[in-house]
Amino acid sequence: MTRQTLTTILALGVLVPMSGLLAQVPPPPPPPTIPAGQPPGTPPAQPPAGQRGRGGRGGVQVMTLSTTAWPDGGKIPVKHTQAGDEVSPPLAWTGAPEGTASFVLIVHDLDAMINPGNDYTAPLRDTNDVLHWLVWNIPATATGLPEAVPQGPQLPDGMRQISASGPYYRGPAAPATGPTHHYVFELYALDATITIPNTDASPAEVRAAVRAAMATHIRGKAAMVGLYKR
Repeated sequence: MTRQTLTTILALGVLVPMSGLLAQVPPPPPPPTIPAGQPPGTPPAQPPAGQRGRGGRGGVQVMTLSTTAWPDGGKIPVKHTQAGDEVSPPLAWTGAPEGTASFVLIVHDLDAMINPGNDYTAPLRDTNDVLHWLVWNIPATATGLPEAVPQGPQLPDGMRQISASGPYYRGPAAPATGPTHHYVFELYALDATITIPNTDASPAEVRAAVRAAMATHIRGKAAMVGLYKR
């Protein structure tokens, strides 16, 4: 699988099993019928607002996510890894849909599975690998994150963060003796902010709670990949 294909799949596969990507595209719907007595040329009635598109709330808009630190699919510089300064990279995004209330960022290692026996194509498939950064309630006005986001469970603008090892960005650390790892940065635009009752729970539990809370509020998504091994 090429890096471009991987990024495209991640950008479009919002909470959808990978097998669904291989499903045959259904045929187009039949042309609308005009009820008896309705003048020819009258446009068909549209379904009520809130009943169009995926999940009854419209489709998921594809956004763009990038960093000046490396090209999409390129090698992550040492300064952003555990072998260097372990500072978070600068991120920028565009294409947020109208009505966005907050953003969620999830950074995880596709090649470091915690429970490899579990079904990776499940809706919460990315809860089975190592979490390098989870930031939620990013303000709707944000168009990116600066380099070296400060540590701490909650930042002054209301953002909250966690990783597998604490409330901060966890840099890549794939060993030199193994294969290159794929670190995926996923950005979600939500039409709501997220409230997690117990943020003192384990990182895995908080991650699952965030994923569950955002599942019906996703309106846009972007993804990028960085590669690293020591």
